[in-house]
Amino acid sequence: MIFDKEGNTTIVLQENASLATFLTNLRSTYDKLQHDHLIINLFSFAKLSPDDVLEFLELSNTHRARKKSFVLVSNKVSFEEIPDEICLVPTLQEAKDIIEMEEIERDLDL
Repeated sequence: MIFDKEGNTTIVLQENASLATFLTNLRSTYDKLQHDHLIINLFSFAKLSPDDVLEFLELSNTHRARKKSFVLVSNKVSFEEIPDEICLVPTLQEAKDIIEMEEIERDLDL
């Protein structure tokens, strides 16, 4: 698992592991990441389905309840195929933009 920290945002990615292993590793290190906004980079997974993305729902809900952003990045699944509860975007720049917008909303108590 690779972590790239930029200010109060951490980008998490995994190379050479299954999605199940990635999720297990992410959950086991979550305590260290819970205070940052999280961008989960899923580009290393050759195949990704809407059901795979749904595996992140519980972690996403937990993180968002802490008033922190949780954004998945993949261009293999359309955001239209998943529930609105999960934030999925096709590029890292869009993930950063989402976090910036959500921070503004939290600052304004929207």
